[in-house]
Amino acid sequence: EKNLKLKEKITMLQQQNEELRARIEQNTAITRQLSQENANLQEYVEKEMEEKKKLSKTNEELLWKLQEEDAASPVKLQSTSTTSFYHCSSGNSSPAKVRTLRQ
Repeated sequence: EKNLKLKEKITMLQQQNEELRARIEQNTAITRQLSQENANLQEYVEKEMEEKKKLSKTNEELLWKLQEEDAASPVKLQSTSTTSFYHCSSGNSSPAKVRTLRQ
């Protein structure tokens, strides 16, 4: 009778052992999948950061060019004519053609 109880207990423990092994395999598979997803997301974040840096640099360059153009452009004169010629006050001796709106 004692042997029978021990055999039942062994059978029960073997079943639990198999269930735990199955859970370990399932958890291992999920861990691998999550690790791969994490690696993919890390790569995506790095690419996004690089793209953001590039866009930020491009934006800074465009702002700098815009400021340089504003600094180099002559002051526009308000006139009743549609076109006027004048010399740039920054020392540029060539005339610049500027379109002004009629008031």
